[in-house]
Order: sequence, then C-alpha cells, then structure tokens
Amino acid sequence: MNARLDRFSYDDAIVRKFLFATFIWGLVGMLVGLVIALQLAYPSLSFGLPFLSFGRLRPLHTNAVIFAFAGNAFFTGAYYSSQRLLKARMFSDTLSKLHFWGWQLIIVAAALTLPLGFTQAKEYAELEWPIDIAIAVVWVIFAVNFFGTIAKRRERHLYVAIWFYIASIITVAILHIFNNLAIPAGPLKSYSIYAGVQDAFMQWWYGHNAVAFFLTTPFLGLMYYFMPKAADRPVFSYRLSILHFWTLVFMYIWAGPHHLHYTALPEWASTLGMLFSVMLWAPSWGGMVNGLLTLRGAWRKVVEDPVLKFFVVAVTAYGMATFEGPMLSIKSVNALAHYTDWIIAHVHTGALGWNGFMAFGMIYWLLPRLFQTRLHSQKLAEVHFWLATFGMILYAAAIYSAGLTQGLMWRAFDATGRLQFPDFVETTMRLMPMYLLRAAGGGLYIAGMGLFGYNIFKTWGARPAAYEVPVIEAAPLAPNYSEAPAPARGGPLAVFARAAWHRTWERLPVTFSVLVAVAVIVASLFEIIPTFLIRSNIPTIASVKPYTPLELAGRDLYIREGCFNCHSQMIRPFRYETERYGEYSKPGEFVYDHPFLWGSRRIGPDLAREGGKYPDLWHVRHFANPAQITARSIMPRYPWFERNPLDFEGIQKKVDVMAMLGVPYGDAVNNAPAQARAQAKLIAEGIAGQGGPKGLEDKEIVAIVAYIQRLGRDIKLASAGTPAQPVVAGGNR
Repeated sequence: MNARLDRFSYDDAIVRKFLFATFIWGLVGMLVGLVIALQLAYPSLSFGLPFLSFGRLRPLHTNAVIFAFAGNAFFTGAYYSSQRLLKARMFSDTLSKLHFWGWQLIIVAAALTLPLGFTQAKEYAELEWPIDIAIAVVWVIFAVNFFGTIAKRRERHLYVAIWFYIASIITVAILHIFNNLAIPAGPLKSYSIYAGVQDAFMQWWYGHNAVAFFLTTPFLGLMYYFMPKAADRPVFSYRLSILHFWTLVFMYIWAGPHHLHYTALPEWASTLGMLFSVMLWAPSWGGMVNGLLTLRGAWRKVVEDPVLKFFVVAVTAYGMATFEGPMLSIKSVNALAHYTDWIIAHVHTGALGWNGFMAFGMIYWLLPRLFQTRLHSQKLAEVHFWLATFGMILYAAAIYSAGLTQGLMWRAFDATGRLQFPDFVETTMRLMPMYLLRAAGGGLYIAGMGLFGYNIFKTWGARPAAYEVPVIEAAPLAPNYSEAPAPARGGPLAVFARAAWHRTWERLPVTFSVLVAVAVIVASLFEIIPTFLIRSNIPTIASVKPYTPLELAGRDLYIREGCFNCHSQMIRPFRYETERYGEYSKPGEFVYDHPFLWGSRRIGPDLAREGGKYPDLWHVRHFANPAQITARSIMPRYPWFERNPLDFEGIQKKVDVMAMLGVPYGDAVNNAPAQARAQAKLIAEGIAGQGGPKGLEDKEIVAIVAYIQRLGRDIKLASAGTPAQPVVAGGNR
C-alpha cells in the first residue's frame, strides 16, 4: 500500500532577492571601508563635510559589512537550505517578503542615520532606538517563519545546519534586546539604561557574541550544508558536529569580558572571560577540522573548482581567527594588542576570509541552480578567488605590522627611563606606509567583488524566460512523531557512543530550542548578576559628580561625531600609559556615563585626563584645523562646531532622561537651559579673552569644549584634596 505523498514547491524567489542584496550591500560596505582606510592616510578626503568624516563613516562600514552583507548572505543560505533540509516550503511567503523588505529598509535607515550622527556609540549596536525596535520586529518575523517551517517539516530529524540556525536566531534576539535597553530622549536619541562599567560589560557581552552568533554560528550552518553539497561528500563526523555545536554555544557566551582586560571592569570578570576564551579554541578547531576533513577524497576537485577553493580558504581563515582570538584573550598578549590595529587585523581575517569567502563560494554554487543556467564564467570566478586571496593577504600583512608597531612604540622607554616616543603622532607617522598597503589590499579585494558582480549579473541575464518550479513529493510525518523517542538499543555507554540521545533531541525542536536558550541564558546570568548586584564591584568616588547640562550636551556632540572610534577614555594600570596619560582609570569614575565611552582603538591619544591640559582656545583651534596645532595630525577638521547653533532648549529633555536613570541632577531638572547658557557665556568670554573668535556663546563649540575640559577633572580634584564641585569650564587653565 503506497503512503500518501505531499506535493509542494520551494520558494527560490526569496533566495534570489537576498542574493542580490548580499552583493549590492557588500560592495557598498567595502567601498566605504576603502574610503575610511584612505582617510587615515589622507584626512582631507572627508572634504570638511560632517557626513564624510571618519567617525561617522566607520560605524556605517561595520554595520554594512556585518548586518547588510553578512546578514543577507546568511538569509540567502538559510532560506535555500532550510526548505530542502526540512522538505517544506517556508511557512509563509508573506513573512518571507516582510523579512526581506524589512531588513533592507533597516539597512537604508542605518545608511541615512549613521552619517548624520545618530548613534548609540556602542560597537556593532550603534543604531538608535526606533531602528532597534524595527530590527526586533523583523527578527521576530524571521523567527516565526523559520520555526513555523520546522513545525510543518517532512523530515524527522534536524540536520546540523538547522541546529546552528536555531542557536543564531535565539541568541541574537536575546543579545539585541538586553544590550539595547534605553530610554528615548528624542526621535533619534536615547540613553542606555546601563552606566559606566555595567554598560561596558553589557556591550562586550553583546559585541563579542554578535560576532559569535551573527558572523560565526550562522556561517557554520552554511558550511555544514553547502560544503558537503559542493564536494559531494558527507560531513566528516556526526559526533564531532554535536561536540562542536554544544560546546561552542555554551562557551562562547562567557567570553565577552576578555575585551576589557586591565580596564575598570572587575578583574574576576575579565579573567573568567579569558578562561572561557582559551577553552573556545577546542570546539572552534573541532568545527574547522570537521569542515576540512569533509573534503577528504575530493582534493582534486578542489584544484579544479573555484567554489571549493573559496570554501577551503574560508574554513582555514575560520581556524586562524579562532586560534588567534583565544590567544588575544590572554592578558599578557592583550596588554600589547589592545587598542592597536592588531585587533583590526584579527577582525578582518575573520570578516574577509571566513564570512566573505564562505559567502562567495555559496553564491557561486547557487547561481546556476537559482537562475537555471550555466555560471557565466568559471574563469572569472577563479580570478576573483586569487584577487580576493592576495588582497586579503596584503591587507593582513600591512595591518598586523601596524598593530605590532603601535603596541611596541607606545610602551617603549629610552635608557633614561623616559618614554621613547612621548608624542603620539610619532607612532602614527610610522604607520602611514602600512595604511596605504592596507588600502591597496582592500582595493584588490573590491576588484574581486567587481568581477563577482559581473559574473552574477551575466548569469542572471542568461536565465530562462520563465523559471521552472519543480514539484517535490515527500511523505508527511506521522502524527505525534515528535513525542515518540527512538528506542535505545544497548547499554548506556553504547547509547552515548552512538549519540542516540542527540538523535532524540533532533526530533524535538521545541526541546532543542529550549536547551539552546537555557545554555545561553544561564551562562550570561552567571556573569551579569554579580556585576550588577555586588556593590563592591563598582565602588563610588565622592568627588565624581554628574556632567553639567552644557557638558552633557557636549558629550552628545562627541558621540555624534564618533570621536570614540578614534580615542579611548580608559587608562590602563601600566607605567607606559600612566606616564603618557596620567592616573589610571577607576570604576567609580564612570557611574554617570550613559553610555560608556571607553573606546576600543587608539587612532588618537587617550582623553580620559584631557581636561585642563590646554586652554579653551587651544581646543577651538584644534577642532577647526588639527594640523595647525599638531603637525602631521590625521584628525579630520570640525569647522561646523563654530557654525552650528547649539540647541539649548533640547538639553532639558536630556537632563530629564538622565534623572530618570538615577543621575542626581538637582536644580538642573528645572532649569537646564539656563544653566547651560550661563556656562556657555563664561566659556565664550574666556575664549575671546585669550584672543580667539567672539560670539561663540550659542555655538556647538562651547559645549564640546566644556565636555573635553571636564574629562578627568573630578579625579584631579580628588587627588589634590580640593572639595568636589561641578566643574565650570572657561578661562585659561
């Protein structure tokens, strides 16, 4: 008796849409990256325009490459592979379209708001609160569509790629929601509910795991599906896949604090992050080995097929990045590498090699299947591979050299015990040849993208007049299949060795998903709860007071211009840092900082103790033309600070929100604009008295100067035994 067969077809139209979006946004994001790479050598390339300055374009580049290019690549592969692995059309064509167009609109919103200076100042989470809400809504649409497809599947067991998709969808939702909790202070302005050390912890709990669960686990899912398909070989080891998946999901979530070694974060937290980061090496390389050994017996095909070449380099880059990541988490190594271009090199090894090459290989494999014609040119795909490979090698060689140069020069002392290179710009000038080589490497990579796009559009142009839509026949799953565990044969050890327990979980998608969520949440809470609830972790400092209303407005201008992308505000307890910048930073300094602005890179010097070093007029002239103040400076000009009027009335809303967050503002909650105007007048008079321009009392420059002059002053006052009072900037110090 023949079993009843369901007849259905797959939705490949949505896959084609995501494929085109992957290429278009990838090209845009990489071109922006090339522009800002050149700006480091030629700062005049910002042309004095606010929306072209490095600080505003840098987050546009990272968001475009991560969420637009890599995100669309993940969705391309997930929509194609999920339908075939589950033997079911996507749960809802309407939800698929809403997901696609919603995600593209989010990218457009990011492309408009970030260059205009609307940012939360959080790495990989810069987008402001309305866009964050849109991301959550679209992600829920994707999740409903994905899990709905699992619910109506016709394949009993969930294949390994689906496990990684499940982990990615669940964990990204958790990370996004809790890191972006904020109170709006305007249509495109908000303040994080976390402050200082706690905000830093949450940001790098999110930041590290955004790399883990948006750039790693989704692409591992793609690897487990497309690499065996391209090689026509089964995955090397099912049991290694199980070990790889669960150890990665559980361990990754602990590792975030290693980004904050030697900062004001409690040492136990960063040490715990380091330990789990080092342990991550094993499961990460387990995945690499599983991927590369899947190609056993197919090496001749690798030589001939550019798709497999891309996959081999991608998995190799994954292995290199996941070896280097644990190494960089070791405190002694991190002390040298942190804040340098070494970290940039590390990140780009993963982004260009792992994510980029995996996306290229997947799309080349998909092109003839989606467009139902031959790939336009395999030779062009081969040229693309070599251009991208050499471009990536040139990029990495240059920027690794730059990072090592920075780290060693910053810590160098001469024979007399003084800093050998006390002037920060001395180090910067040594990097210029390396920055140009990095741009050349990026240019080669983008040239490969040009060939990639040509191949895509020529293949698309050769498509048939109408696509054939194959009808698939598959037997439906029996009723209550998910409640019936497979019978276990043999003793407990035999069952474990055969991984029969996991085969049972694979038939229970709800149970499987709950286990993933529990692993992520439990690991997170073990670090979050002590950081937030143990008061001794964040001791307060009596001399530290809230920013005045004008300083708060200036801090928002600092955020708007993306100054945190180039300057840190965190002095680590090393002699070479305290000699250069001043007393090391302490947790209690940042209790009123919503958000924290410790930074993750030093293109310019640290600013934690900048207040009072120079007179106000020095800062006015420095913002107008940095090269006139510091010869060979690569800081862009900010002439608009002296032109733009300051929105005094808008300051009240900002103070009100800060008060809601627990910042003790006192009378400022009733008359913030008046207080700001009074302080602005003092600063403007001081600037004019020093021989500077007159009439600046209502311009943005007075606010940014007030903020810069406040940095570190509370600690200086406490050290000098001066009674702690709110600092009023103005006059010659």
